[in-house]
Amino acid sequence: MSERRTLASGDVLARRYRLQELISERHGSTTWRAHDQILNRNVGIEVISSRDPRAEHFLRAARESTAVTDPRFLRVLDLVENERGHHLVTREWARAFGLDQLLAQSSLPNRRAATVVAEVAEAIAHAHEHGIYHRRLTPRQVLLKQSGAVRVVGLGVATALAPVGRQDTLSDLRAYEQLDVEALGKLLYACVTSRWPGGDVDGLLAAPTEHDRLLRPRQVRAGVSRDLDQVADRILGSPPRHHATPLRKAADIGRTLRLTGEDEDVLDDQPSLAGISSPDLLRLDPVIVPGGPPPGLEPPRRRPKAYEPAPPTSFERGKERAKGAARGDRGLILLGVVGALVIMTLIGVLASRAGQQSSDAVNDSSPLRVLPIQRATDFDPQGEDGQENRADTTFAIDGLPETGWRTSTYLGSAALGGLKDGVGIVLDLGGVREVDSVRLRLSGAPTSLVIYAAPESMDKTPRSRGDLSTVATVEGAGSDASISLRSGILTRYVVVWLTSLPEVEPGSFRGEIRDVVIRGRS
Repeated sequence: MSERRTLASGDVLARRYRLQELISERHGSTTWRAHDQILNRNVGIEVISSRDPRAEHFLRAARESTAVTDPRFLRVLDLVENERGHHLVTREWARAFGLDQLLAQSSLPNRRAATVVAEVAEAIAHAHEHGIYHRRLTPRQVLLKQSGAVRVVGLGVATALAPVGRQDTLSDLRAYEQLDVEALGKLLYACVTSRWPGGDVDGLLAAPTEHDRLLRPRQVRAGVSRDLDQVADRILGSPPRHHATPLRKAADIGRTLRLTGEDEDVLDDQPSLAGISSPDLLRLDPVIVPGGPPPGLEPPRRRPKAYEPAPPTSFERGKERAKGAARGDRGLILLGVVGALVIMTLIGVLASRAGQQSSDAVNDSSPLRVLPIQRATDFDPQGEDGQENRADTTFAIDGLPETGWRTSTYLGSAALGGLKDGVGIVLDLGGVREVDSVRLRLSGAPTSLVIYAAPESMDKTPRSRGDLSTVATVEGAGSDASISLRSGILTRYVVVWLTSLPEVEPGSFRGEIRDVVIRGRS
C-alpha cells in the first residue's frame, strides 16, 4: 500500500485549488470538482499519481491538447507536476450531464441525435487539423449542458489513461483518424438506438448483429429516420450498403449530419413515432434522474433542455423559405428578386456616403476569438538600460512551446533579487481591441504576475507603468495559466509583468514566457 495520504475533500492543491467533490475514479485516475480560490470559480481537476508509469504521458497529452481551441472541448487551464505526489490537470468546469446517462434512459430524437453528433464531429475535425486525435470517444466523453450545448472531454488524456490495446500500437496517423471517424459512427448509432456497436460500453448494451454484420439502426429501433440510418451505414459499413459513398472524414460527417435528421414526410415502412410523441424528448421515453443527481450538478428539470430539438440551421431555414416561395406565382418571385437587388444597391450607395469609420472600432456583437499579436517587446522601466533580452521577445508569440522569452537570472530572492518590482513584455494587438482573457504558458513554477492594460487612447508602446491600469493579479501560477479579465477592457497594448520568479537553481531565479494567447473582440 502507498504511504502517501489519499486526497480528500477540503484539501488545497497548488495553494489555490480546494477539492470539493469526487466525481469519478477510472483507470487509476480521479476527477474532482474543485474551487479556484484565486479566480473564485469552479474547475475540474484530473489527478494521477506521479509514480504511475503513465503520469508523464498523461501531462504531455493534456499539454498537447491545448493547441485545439474549439470551444466544444473543455479547455486545459493549468498543469501542476508532483503536487503531494500527484500530477494535476485543471480544466474548465461544465454543469452538464454525460450522454451515457441520457442514453441509459432512452435514445434521442432523430433531429437531436444529428445535431449532437454533428457538433462532436466538427470539434473532432478541428482537433484533426492540429494533428491531435481522441481515440477513446464514447458517450461518457460527451457532455450535454441544460442549455443544449455540447462539450467533449478526454481529448488525448483518455488515451493516455486507458489500458493499452491492439489499436493503440498503430503508428500511422491516418489509422488514428479512422478510429475517431468510426467512433463518430458508433456515437450516432448509440444516440438513436441506445446500443453500442462492438460491445458493452459505458453501460450501453452491445448492438445486435446478423451473420457477423451490424444491424442497421432502423432494424433495431422503430422511428429512426432513413437519413440517419444511411449516414451510420456510410460510416460503419464495410462496405456501405447500396454502393453508397463512405464517410471517412470527421468534417464530412459533420456537414452531412447538418443536412439530415428530419423525420420523413413520405410513407415509411418503419414509421416514425413523431405522430404520437411530444415535440421534446419523446413522451413515451422516461426522464429519470439515475440514482440521484450527479455530484456537483443541479438535478435536471422535469423537461431537460438537453432533450429539446435544436433550432433549425440556416440551411434548413433557407430550404423552407425556398419551398414556400416555389408555391407562389413565379412573377412575384422575380419581382422579389429585383426588389432585393434594388435594396442592396441602395444600401451600398448609402454605405459609401456614410463616411470613414475607424478600422480599430470594436464590434460588441462579434464573437470572442484569438486576437493576433502584431509585436512583442520587453518592458523593463526599472532597469539600468531599460532593456531585458529584447532580441528574444518574439519567441513568446511564435506559437512554439519549446521557445520563449526569458528574464535575466536574479540571485537571492524570487522577487527579482530585490533589485526591481518586476519585468515583463508588452504585447501590441495592432489596434484597439476588447480583451477578454489572457492565457500564458510559463516555464517553471510558481510565477507571480500582473496583467496591465494601456489606455485606449495610447498609440505608442508604453515604457513606464504610470499610465497603465491593473486588470489582473495572479499569485503562484503554474506552467499553464488562463486568466479571465473583467468585461469592457479596450486597449491596444497588454503588459505581462512578472513580479516573482521560479527557482531554476539553488538561490537563482529566472522567469520564462513561452507562449501568449489573448482572446477578445475586434
